Amino acid sequence: MLKRLDKIRFRGPRTREDFPDLGDSPPASDNECSDDMQPKARTSLRDTEDILRDPAGSGSPLMAAAIQDFQRSESERLSEVKGHLEIALLEKHFLQRQQASQGNMKSAITDYSEKQQKEVWSSRLQKWLYERFGVYIEDFRFQPEENTVETEEPLSAKRLTENMRRLKRGARPVTNFLRNLSALSNWHSVYTSAIAFIIYMNAAWHGWVVPMFLFLAILRLSLNYLIARGWRIQWSIVPEVSEPMEPPKEDLTVSEKFQLVLDVAQKAQNLFGKMADVLEKIKNLFMWVQPESTRKLYICLWVAFITSCLLPYQLLGFMTGVYAGIKFFIIDFMFKSCPKLRDKYDTPYIVWNSLPTDPQLKERTNATVSRRVQPVVSRSSLATIPSGLSREDDMGRTHSTKKGAFHEVFNLPESERPLAVCENGWRCCLINRDRKMPTDYIRNGVLYVTENYLCFESSSSRSSSSKKNKVIKLVDITDIQKYKVLSVLPGSGMGISIATPSTQKPLVFGAMIHRDEAFEAIFTQYMKIMTSPKPPATTEL
Repeated sequence: MLKRLDKIRFRGPRTREDFPDLGDSPPASDNECSDDMQPKARTSLRDTEDILRDPAGSGSPLMAAAIQDFQRSESERLSEVKGHLEIALLEKHFLQRQQASQGNMKSAITDYSEKQQKEVWSSRLQKWLYERFGVYIEDFRFQPEENTVETEEPLSAKRLTENMRRLKRGARPVTNFLRNLSALSNWHSVYTSAIAFIIYMNAAWHGWVVPMFLFLAILRLSLNYLIARGWRIQWSIVPEVSEPMEPPKEDLTVSEKFQLVLDVAQKAQNLFGKMADVLEKIKNLFMWVQPESTRKLYICLWVAFITSCLLPYQLLGFMTGVYAGIKFFIIDFMFKSCPKLRDKYDTPYIVWNSLPTDPQLKERTNATVSRRVQPVVSRSSLATIPSGLSREDDMGRTHSTKKGAFHEVFNLPESERPLAVCENGWRCCLINRDRKMPTDYIRNGVLYVTENYLCFESSSSRSSSSKKNKVIKLVDITDIQKYKVLSVLPGSGMGISIATPSTQKPLVFGAMIHRDEAFEAIFTQYMKIMTSPKPPATTEL
């Protein structure tokens, strides 16, 4: 017993090294620990109870001192046990945190490795996509638009001629195609048009119009391929007219260059004029400039809209195809063969021709304004008419030239006055090739045309004399033509030649700026006089 107490007493405080390392110790459950400790605790309690029952016992004083020391250090031992338990708990908590941190570190390392692996795979995928589709992706990259200025070529007669020929050759397939369509519609070849009409109507009846046109396009490309390979295939409804090819000239004279520029300018003017007329008519059609024409288009659009909403598309396509075939092969042929029938019943043709262009609208506006102003002017002029004179007499007297009244200068009746197109006359020079004197050969002046006469007023004639003026009856004219005074100069000339029985050589009115306008006015009045059933009034000059 004393040995046990001595062991308990003199063992001293136990350190952490006295306990086995929990990490090295084998794992054990709480039940196993409690089972080992229970018999030890029971033996120690029994020994303690025996000592307390016989404190003096049969032992020596040393025994009593040991018992007292045991009692005094009991609290210390309890506190020591408590400290060891706290240390064990702290070590257990530390181990748990260490295991948790190790688990977190392992999971972090695993996540990092997975992330690195994903990045590697994504970089490989991006590299593969860029190698395969990078060129196409670059095309969709937005870039600021570059303002490029096209270089203009200097004007060259050779280049101009070459471009005109290129344009003509490039437009030849289109013109041939349109000419063939027109020949089919006009039944130029009866058998070809009949076969085409039967094939088209059969395709429209069975709903094969679109496949038929696609097949024709494929057939045309196939023929073009064979032609490009050297096959000689020529098929056309209208026989092609071979135009003579002019050999290109290396060096052009000044007059030829000037004539070339004039021809190109004339063609460009006519082309631009036609294009402007088409665009202006379309604009005026949609802007209700002519309400009766636009109203027809408006009603047709409503009818087409309601029909497309109510009828199925298959039936609508069938009706459209059949109508287009009948219109192209039958109706157009009848209208082209019978112009009067076309003028009465061809609604699109009538509407299109009735549409005005902007210059025509301007002329109508000016005519309307002049009609409104004319009654006011006529009323104001009544006050200036002397008594005993009619309005016709006054109108004849009001028009005058620089030399005086018109009829007095030319010794004409008072009813003769210039037409509206030449109220101010046309500046020109009269060339009388029958005369030899220079003063009589060329005379400058102004040319007028009346209802029955052609009058030339010389600028060198005196106010009291009219010997140098020229008056020609329209009925006496035997020939009237456009004339080119100098053949060396480019262009079609600026003169008009008029032949009469009284002259050996035709009179020439040259240097006229508005030659074409004057020729149209003179020729129109001349034809009006010649085709009139009543002979014009003649006057002794």
